[in-house]
Amino acid sequence: MFESKINLEIKVCMGTGGIAAGGTEVLAAFDSALKERDIQAKLQMGCSMHKVGCRGLCAKDVLVDVIINNSKSTYQYIKPEMVQRIVDEHIVGGNPVADWLVADDYHNFYKKQVKVVLSDCGNIDPENIDSYISAGGYKATEKVFKSMSPEDVITEIKKSGLRGRGGAGFPTGVKWEACRGVQSEQKYIICNFMDRAVIEGNPHAVIEGMVIGAYAIGASKGYVYIRAEYPLAVERLKLAIKAAKERKFLGNNILDSSFSFDIKIKLGAGAFVCGEETALIAFIEGQRGMSRAKPPFPVYQGLWGKPTVINNMETLANIPYIINKGADWYSSYGTEKSKGTKVFALTGKVKNTGLIEVPMGITLREIIYDIGGGIQGDKALKAVQIGGPSGGCITPDMLDINVDYESLAKVGSIVGSGGMIVLDEDDCMVNVAKYFLSFTQAESCGKCVPCRIGTKRLLEMLDRITKGKGKEGDIELLEKLSSDVKAASLCGLGQTAPNPVLSTIKYFREEYEAHLQGKCPAKVCRDLLTYYIIEELCKGCGACLRACPAGAITGEKKKPHHINRQLCIKCGACFDVCKFKAVGRE
Repeated sequence: MFESKINLEIKVCMGTGGIAAGGTEVLAAFDSALKERDIQAKLQMGCSMHKVGCRGLCAKDVLVDVIINNSKSTYQYIKPEMVQRIVDEHIVGGNPVADWLVADDYHNFYKKQVKVVLSDCGNIDPENIDSYISAGGYKATEKVFKSMSPEDVITEIKKSGLRGRGGAGFPTGVKWEACRGVQSEQKYIICNFMDRAVIEGNPHAVIEGMVIGAYAIGASKGYVYIRAEYPLAVERLKLAIKAAKERKFLGNNILDSSFSFDIKIKLGAGAFVCGEETALIAFIEGQRGMSRAKPPFPVYQGLWGKPTVINNMETLANIPYIINKGADWYSSYGTEKSKGTKVFALTGKVKNTGLIEVPMGITLREIIYDIGGGIQGDKALKAVQIGGPSGGCITPDMLDINVDYESLAKVGSIVGSGGMIVLDEDDCMVNVAKYFLSFTQAESCGKCVPCRIGTKRLLEMLDRITKGKGKEGDIELLEKLSSDVKAASLCGLGQTAPNPVLSTIKYFREEYEAHLQGKCPAKVCRDLLTYYIIEELCKGCGACLRACPAGAITGEKKKPHHINRQLCIKCGACFDVCKFKAVGRE
C-alpha cells in the first residue's frame, strides 16, 4: 500500500546512449504517471525526478533508478509504455518489477571498476549545478581559495602522481609547475576535448578542474576545445559555465577573492590532429590545425606566444577529487609509476560493451572477462587493440599484462585516448591495420612529408595486400616505412600512426604472409574470397538465388544450385541468407 512518508527519487539515464534509446520519452512518462496519481503532492518527505549522464553500460539503456528511502532498484531496457507498471507496482505497491531489474551481468560490469572521474556521472543532474554541489562539487575550489597557495596545489597534484590521461602521460603537476615558474602578464589554460561522457555527465568537474589549474599556474583565461558534432556535450557545457558564473565559481573575483578566471568554448570540426597541443593552439588562434616543432613547449610559449597549459577533460576532471580527498588517497590506486584510474571505452566483440573506469595496473584479463563478460558467442579472443586509432594490438598470451603506461609501451601499444577494441577469431588483422591507418592517414594535417606521404604509401600497400595484389617484400617494406614514419614525423599523430601496422605484423605475421598467397584466414577480405555451394547440403530453396544482386546463381527448385564464379561479385549475400549452411567460402 502507498506510504506517504517516503522520500522518492527517480533517475533516468540521459547520456547520448540513453537519449537515443528513448530516455526523454521515459522521463516524460514518469512525470505524467506521477501527476496522474498525484504522487508528488501526496509525498510528505519529497520527490525528485531528474536526468543523469551516462552510466557506462549503455547497451542496457534506458537505465532507470527508483530510490525509495535510500533503497535503490535499477531497471534496464525501459520503454515509455513500461513506466506505468513501475509506478503502480513499485512506487505505489511497494514491490519492484522483478522481471525488469538489472541482472548479474550488470553488477559484474561494475564490480572491479573504481570510479573517480565518472563517480558522479549517472548520479547527478548534469544540467543542475545544485545537484553537483550536493554531491560535494566546488568544495575543492573553496578549499583551494581559503587555505591553499598555488604552490600548495601544485605540490598536491605532483604528490598524487596524476599523469595526463592521453598521449605519453606526462606528469600533470610537473607541467603546471613549469608554467607557474614562467613570468608573464598573461597565461592560458586549455582543456582539450577527449571524453564526451564526462562533459555530458558532469561538466562542472571539468570546469572546477580548470579553475583550480588556472589558480595554480596564474592563468586568467581558459578555452575548452570541443567538437561541434556533439551538441549535447556543447549544450551542457554552456549551461554549466553560465551557472558557475552566476554562483561566482567562475568569472571576476571568484568566491570574493582577488583571482579572476573566465572560460570560452572553442568549437572544432573534429580534427584528430588537434589532439596534439601545438595544432590545437594554432586552431584556437584561427589558423589551420597544424603542429609545429618543439621546443619551445607551450608552457613557455603557447597560445599567442604566452605560457599555456593544455590538459584533456579526463585529466582536469580528476583535480577536484584529488584536492578533496588528498593525494595519498588518489595514489593508493594504480601502480608505482601509473597512479589513479583510467577511463576506457570497451567495445568490439565483448559481451558487455560500455564506458569503464578502472585502476591503473588492472589486467586485460580482468577487463575483458570480469568486467566485459567475455567474448560474444564464446568465440576465441584474437587480439585487443588499445589506445585509439594510433594504438597497437595485444594478443591473448598477454592477457595478464598490467594496463598502465609502461607495460603497454613495452608491447608496442599506448594508453592513448582510452579506446579498447576486442577482436575475435572472425577478424582479419591485416584489414584491422588498414582500417585504423585509413583514419589516421585522412586525419593527417599534411604539414610534414613523413606523415603526409608515408601514411599514404602504407595505406596503399595494405589496400593492395587485402585485394590479393601483394608481392614479395611488401611486409618488410611496411616495417621499414613504418619505422621511418615514426622516427621522422613532426607530431604524435605521425609518430604513432604506424602502431597498428607494426603490432599486427609483429604478432600476426602469418596472416600477412597468407594474404600474399591470396588467402584471408579470417575470410574477411572480399577480393580474396571464393564462394561455392555445397551440393549435399543445398535444399534448392532459392533463397540465395533471390538474394544474389549479380545473377550469378542458377538452379532449379529443390535441386542443388550453382555459383558462376565469373559473375560472382563476392558480396556474400548468398552466404548470409542460407539457412542450411550450404554456401561455403574460402
